[in-house]
Amino acid sequence: MAETATLTSKSQLTLPKAVRDAMGVGPGDLIHFVPSLNGFRIVATKGDITRLRGVFKGRTTKPVRIEDMDRGIVEAVAARDKRSRSR
Repeated sequence: MAETATLTSKSQLTLPKAVRDAMGVGPGDLIHFVPSLNGFRIVATKGDITRLRGVFKGRTTKPVRIEDMDRGIVEAVAARDKRSRSR
């Protein structure tokens, strides 16, 4: 499916109906434009974030330290960079 949208003078886009239907999005849903190698990916976040309330209730795992998070991020970025350079 190839659809086209025109950018208005106010830099606004209207998603074509076929795209909205295919993505299952509607009023109030967030649309993210995520950079990728060949441009951008369009990712929808459907619904209100408050629906996630209580998802982690009862978790007993030990919290992760900030230093451990930072180390994990650095390792993930290095691995992604290595993969992208090998292409």
